[in-house]
Amino acid sequence: MTDYLPLLPILLFSVVIHELAHGWMALRLGDPTARDAGRLTLNPLPHIDPIGSVLIPLLSLMTAGRVFIAWARPVPVNPSHFARLRRDEALVSAMGPISNVLLAGCCSVAVVLLGFLAWSLNVPEGSTGYDLLVFLYQMFYGGAYLNIVLAVFNLLPIPPLDGSHLIAAALPARAAEGYRRIGFFGVFALIFLLNVPAVGTAFDVLIEAVFAPFRSVIVYALSFRS
Repeated sequence: MTDYLPLLPILLFSVVIHELAHGWMALRLGDPTARDAGRLTLNPLPHIDPIGSVLIPLLSLMTAGRVFIAWARPVPVNPSHFARLRRDEALVSAMGPISNVLLAGCCSVAVVLLGFLAWSLNVPEGSTGYDLLVFLYQMFYGGAYLNIVLAVFNLLPIPPLDGSHLIAAALPARAAEGYRRIGFFGVFALIFLLNVPAVGTAFDVLIEAVFAPFRSVIVYALSFRS
């Protein structure tokens, strides 16, 4: 479990940015609810959700050991402010996973910069500076991978994840309402399914496929050190 220590700061920051992105997009589309509720802030305290920010990460870590998922307290959104309801709801939902992909890119850039810094300074192995660089490298590299996990996980079409809102936006109103009623039962069912070897393996393969371009860019960029 200590292997996940460098990921904790990135995890907290990532789920906060995810919700902040939802609120920001809603504001751009005419809904000030999240802003007025004080949720358009980087302060993590208003965003922490006891289930998604604490219980689910611990549960997924203890039971699966490899599925490290989390979310923050959803920002309030009032769809009555939207000019085009279905389109705008879909845009607000999509912005969360998009923010995680962008964070994965930022973390990848940080990994490359740290690699060049360690190479240019020739930091001796075993020194405090070296240990710090290793910690930061693990944090940002793991953060890039973690944000891809968060993006893909949230795009799964299981209520109440963002992917379900994208699906609901395309369904007839009555079908969409019934679909949304699955609620948080969908998340717990998904966590159970991810612990089934075949499903967990398929999820891992999907994550690796999405993360592969980021890893390739990091490796390619760092290869210029020599």
